[in-house]
Amino acid sequence: MMSDASEMLAAALEQMDGIIAGNLALQALGSEEDVSKAKLDHNWVTRWLDDIGLPQYKSQFDEGRVDGRMLHYMTVDDLLSLKVGSVLHHLSIKRAIQVLRLNFYEPNCLRRRPSDENNITPAEISQWTNHRVMEWLRSVDLAEYAPNLRGSGVHGGVMVLEPRFNVESLALLLNIPPNKTLLRRHLATHFHLLIGSAAQRSKQECLENPDYTLLTATAKVKPRKLSFGGFGTLRKKRQEDSEEYVCPMDVEMPKNSSFQGGLRSYEDDLDQLEQMEDSEGAVRQIGAFSEEIDNLTSMLKEDEFFSEVSSRSPEASITDDDSNM
Repeated sequence: MMSDASEMLAAALEQMDGIIAGNLALQALGSEEDVSKAKLDHNWVTRWLDDIGLPQYKSQFDEGRVDGRMLHYMTVDDLLSLKVGSVLHHLSIKRAIQVLRLNFYEPNCLRRRPSDENNITPAEISQWTNHRVMEWLRSVDLAEYAPNLRGSGVHGGVMVLEPRFNVESLALLLNIPPNKTLLRRHLATHFHLLIGSAAQRSKQECLENPDYTLLTATAKVKPRKLSFGGFGTLRKKRQEDSEEYVCPMDVEMPKNSSFQGGLRSYEDDLDQLEQMEDSEGAVRQIGAFSEEIDNLTSMLKEDEFFSEVSSRSPEASITDDDSNM
């Protein structure tokens, strides 16, 4: 019996070592991800708000000390608490976070000024800042309308990646009157050439959806209504509800081939995230193994005690017989 318990204890210890080693490896992967996000401190994030065309929220983000890691896990409720209530601005931040993920949270990934862009790709356009979009408008003879994009939240990421943002939304933000059909047609031609066929198909599919509503600057985000229940139930719901994130971890990624490098990395990040979420299960397994090891150790001690007693008992009886003689 003692040898069986020893073998079981050795097997349990080996299994627990494997789980601990795997969990430490996953934590190392997660820490490497956090290092890249940690490069983006709260000062960088306030400058980033300028880049994506939302400088009006700089003071709230600065007071909240929002950094790159917080951006990655930012929720809709977080944005609402930062006084960001516009649907368009939520989508702007969503796609801006997606651009950061596609570019590995590289601090200098955004394009602020024109460069040699004869064969520019949608992936590169998604990196355009709000200022760069205004420069593009000037280059296509729409200079008088360009200043209307200040504070709008329009940047390259929302133009290329957001299906709801189409040329009609852009025309409204630019304040181009509906009766100026030739001007709107001119904008549409250059817009479609800029974003590429894949993005345009995505926008057209969204437009044909029966539930589609035009994206305007006045639409507001409705706060979620939380049902009452136990804390554990609410926490589980929060963990499973990926839509709670401003930019969900499983957000649909662009199909254009120019994004492929970023897509491969993003898929790797998702795999790592799923593994990290399993770490709580690993902790429970380690706890169960620890309890089993304690039980086996107690059994071994009892076996050793009884073996020692049984080995001493004959000597004790001989001593008693000698004393009687």
